[in-house]
Amino acid sequence: MYEAIFLAHLFSTLFMMGLIWFVQVVHYPLHRYVGEQEFNNYQSKHVERTGYVVGIPMLIEMATSVYFLFVPIPGISSNLFVLGLILLMISWLSTALLQVPCHNALQKNFSVAVHSRLVNGNWIRTFAWSSRGILVLYLTSMLL
Repeated sequence: MYEAIFLAHLFSTLFMMGLIWFVQVVHYPLHRYVGEQEFNNYQSKHVERTGYVVGIPMLIEMATSVYFLFVPIPGISSNLFVLGLILLMISWLSTALLQVPCHNALQKNFSVAVHSRLVNGNWIRTFAWSSRGILVLYLTSMLL
């Protein structure tokens, strides 16, 4: 049974890792080229549509992370899942405390300073999800 749940865990983490790199390298830096007149509408649509893409994978990742704390996989230290959950909490806290306030401010008006905070602060999530991705790939190698 844990195999299917682990595959969901693996997929959701790797999806989020790939997505965060796309956001960090391509998507967020391009915000500054949208143009002042179009930016408010662009930003509103960005926030709305992003939720559709990240909502389910983030929930699956969190649910499976918590699941493996309570239902350990034989032969794998639960400390590795604790570490994974800590990294996930860093991503979620960064989202709530840094990225969401920046997006909210940018919905009102584009600001170079806020945009820079968004891009620079997103490195926290990029590091955390990349570390999770490496950890989950390591866990996968232990199961093979």
